Amino acid sequence: MCQLLGMNCNVPTDIVFSFTGFSTRGGQTDTHHDGWGIAFFEGAGVRHFVDHEAAVSSPVADLIKRWPIKSKNVIAHIRKATQGRVALENCHPFVRELWGRYWVFAHNGDLKDFFPQLEGPFRPVGSTDSERAFCYLLQELGRRFGSTQPGLPALRDALRELSNHIAGFGTFNMMLSDGSALFVHCSTSLYYIVRQHPFATAKLADEDLSVDFSEVTTPKDRVAVIVTAPLTCNEHWTPFAQGELQVFVDGAPLPA
Repeated sequence: MCQLLGMNCNVPTDIVFSFTGFSTRGGQTDTHHDGWGIAFFEGAGVRHFVDHEAAVSSPVADLIKRWPIKSKNVIAHIRKATQGRVALENCHPFVRELWGRYWVFAHNGDLKDFFPQLEGPFRPVGSTDSERAFCYLLQELGRRFGSTQPGLPALRDALRELSNHIAGFGTFNMMLSDGSALFVHCSTSLYYIVRQHPFATAKLADEDLSVDFSEVTTPKDRVAVIVTAPLTCNEHWTPFAQGELQVFVDGAPLPA
């Protein structure tokens, strides 16, 4: 199946270090070679890059590794296709508008016989179970809350209920963001780390690359990184529980 990478910060931060290790799994240190994508929130806008080529050989991925785009919320995905052909329209993350905001979504897993009735404006362009799940989530949020976005507690409760329902059809590890928070649901495998002062040196597990974060941060910075499997070999990563939904704001998980 696929792999996910997310970042949530209290100040705009680049994801070059994490993406460098993550993209190596897209065809070199792992077999996720059926496309990739990444989305960065910047104000009300989203920079969105997808490619059906393997991340390890994609010129677009190489650009992302060399271009330190700064954002407070980032979602990335490397694909190992289970449903839908290898094509641009089937590459995550997917982007839609709801409540006058862009929403970005990526999924790792395989949903069997998941064909919800989609009656509103949210329809899949490609042929993946993942995009169907995204359209269903937004449709049901719109049905529950109408034309006004709810507060974070109500939104978290709704997403927890909807995610558990979708997970009844198979594996549903997912990331979802509107640029103000990062929602993460775990079915099988996800880990996170919060980097904050005092910062230390991190070493990638998939590349011969290290960064001393104390040299590139300020004492006020805080960054949460969430990934399918730990990216570094010298840091402690916290595993998600199966069925857990976490919300990250300003670089840290919110209390339950």
